Amino acid sequence: MWDVVVVGAGPAGASAAYAAAVTGRSVLLVEKAELPRYKTCGGGIIGPSRDALPPGFELPLRDRIGAVTFSLDGKFTRTRRARHTLFGLVNRADFDQRLVEHAQKAGAELRTGTSVSRVEQHGAAVPDRRTVAVILQDGETILARAVVGADGSASRIGAHVGVKLDQVDLGLEAEIPVPETVAEDWKGRVHLDWGPMPGSYGWVFPKGDTLTVGVISARGEGAATKRYLEDFIARLGLAGFEPSISSGHLTRCRADDSPLSRGRVLVCGDAAGLLEPWTREGISFALRSGRLAGEWAVRVCEAHDAVDARRQALNYAFAVKAGLGVEMSVGRRMLNVFERRPGMMHAAVTGFRPAWRAFARITQGVTTLAEIVRTHPLAGRMLSRMEGTGGTGGDGAPEAETAAGSGSAAGSGSTGSTES
Repeated sequence: MWDVVVVGAGPAGASAAYAAAVTGRSVLLVEKAELPRYKTCGGGIIGPSRDALPPGFELPLRDRIGAVTFSLDGKFTRTRRARHTLFGLVNRADFDQRLVEHAQKAGAELRTGTSVSRVEQHGAAVPDRRTVAVILQDGETILARAVVGADGSASRIGAHVGVKLDQVDLGLEAEIPVPETVAEDWKGRVHLDWGPMPGSYGWVFPKGDTLTVGVISARGEGAATKRYLEDFIARLGLAGFEPSISSGHLTRCRADDSPLSRGRVLVCGDAAGLLEPWTREGISFALRSGRLAGEWAVRVCEAHDAVDARRQALNYAFAVKAGLGVEMSVGRRMLNVFERRPGMMHAAVTGFRPAWRAFARITQGVTTLAEIVRTHPLAGRMLSRMEGTGGTGGDGAPEAETAAGSGSAAGSGSTGSTES
């Protein structure tokens, strides 16, 4: 009988396992793959991710980013530079492996190559009402006082809880090895391109001798998303390099009324649909929700009856919604504006110094988008005004040109440089 069983050893699951294990409880971390394993992910570690890491955790950084090149579907390109590091980049295989090792050092036990078929809270496999049965695909049953589902965006545990999703996006990514001269040109700088489909964007993340190049757009635009990636790579002058890995992944955001628990089972990270709707950033949401899930799973496992277990699960949901839920709400509003007015967004971040400073402070972890909207009345009014403004239906170039000014680098399509 385990106190806590965590299903899925990504950032959310490893964080949950660590948080539960440091309390001295018996924790089993179950992962279907063998570790380390590749994950489709840009690997950007922004401030909130860094701040949610376990004590003593050393990031396996491949690069530190101090500059961002922005473009609007390949046009109006401009580079902005910060005085301090904006965020770091990691390979997910290394990052996830190190998180799991920290959970193991805290006392969690790891089982890889183990697929979960389902969980049961009633029936012959469950000896009492304080127990959850985790049924493996090979028929083995594992018993626990509490279960944390962190098994990704196609979560079996999420299906048991009844997670509801209202935004699904398709991300495509290529890992492109490049010569040293090309790698040196990208060192310390990422590229963000606001894409041709509503809500889409592309990225280039440098990681030593490899560039992670990807795009994301709403599901249902598969062919157009693939063309966008191909065109993006070609525009960057990278079409002549053969990718070592080409992959795709669906990201899913939860609906506002989606549950986060059922009985003694909690969900976190992608399994709960917790990620930022506009950027689809998920690592910080996984780390933070995983830590909360691990802490509250300990309380659930200590509950002696269904009423107390339910109370603890509701407290977990409240903690998630009060923090991450607020950030997701503002993110949805930003996505709504971005889908209709990408040119306005591009103009703001490249030509309006306060917008660039806000971008830098958010990625550095000094503040959050939700905090800016809450504490700065002007920012809140501007967002509300943009939400009520009709879209251009085009690429937004007029706004970009206006913000950049005539004769500027953005207007000419060349790369400029601006200090924050």
